[in-house]
Amino acid sequence: MTEFSGVWVPIVTPLRDDRVDRPAVRRLVERFVQAGCAGIVVGATTGEASALDQDEKAVVLDTVLEAAGGRAPVLMGVSGTDTRTMSAQARHWARQPVAGLLVTPPSYVRPSQEGCIRHFETIGAAADVPMVLYNIGYRTGVALETQTIARLARDPRVQAIKECGGDLNRLQELISLGRPTVLCGEDAWAFTALCAGAGGVIAAAAHVRPDLWVSLANAVRDQRLNQARALFERLLPVIRLLFAQPNPAPLKAALAMSGEITDELRLPMLALAPAEREALGQALDRLQASSEATRHAATTPN
Repeated sequence: MTEFSGVWVPIVTPLRDDRVDRPAVRRLVERFVQAGCAGIVVGATTGEASALDQDEKAVVLDTVLEAAGGRAPVLMGVSGTDTRTMSAQARHWARQPVAGLLVTPPSYVRPSQEGCIRHFETIGAAADVPMVLYNIGYRTGVALETQTIARLARDPRVQAIKECGGDLNRLQELISLGRPTVLCGEDAWAFTALCAGAGGVIAAAAHVRPDLWVSLANAVRDQRLNQARALFERLLPVIRLLFAQPNPAPLKAALAMSGEITDELRLPMLALAPAEREALGQALDRLQASSEATRHAATTPN
């Protein structure tokens, strides 16, 4: 059984000439594995899942699984507007060697809490694999309440929840339930959530210096909180700029600056404006400079 903890990266979908750039996917996966990331998520918000057809999602998943080679577990995202279609998706993806499915409530239709429970129960029955709930009400239009999550967690298939509620009291309530494991989905809250007892993070910003994100999670786990706080303070300016415009436009710009992917998105997503790109580039340069200074200080004899 996969342990849903540590740093998981919801991988972007690199595009080149409007097609999935498989070599770029492989390079990203290798970097995440080498950095010690706990796992990789395919087909989530950061991966522009809503802009990909089923065949393209399959290409991304196959490429990630091949590149990971069993060295890191892989979650597959399931989203949509109705339970029947999402159940079919889940059944399809569960045939692949995935560690589980990251599943949203149905978007747009705004079902009741009881409707949400029936939704997840139906998907769980269709695909007998571990499930990570994806609570992101500001995108789907409906947020899962704490008691709803507690009921869903009675099903052993419900292993974790990616929580993007943006409410510290609610985050603590979920952690206090004991299960499912809470994975923080708000990158700017990562340090706070880990210190409060979250099991890990699913962080888009971990594309940038995944090694520092892994060091952050390990430092909190080992109660080296001053070190963890210092790491997070270095990452935070970049995190803020990566979410200053809708995800993943800033993230793709950042990865393009380092030559890892091309800066290509699909409408309605737009590339960053020049001023935004410049500000992000400066923040990335400062993060790199601070990392080099820290590394130099660590290797310089007293």
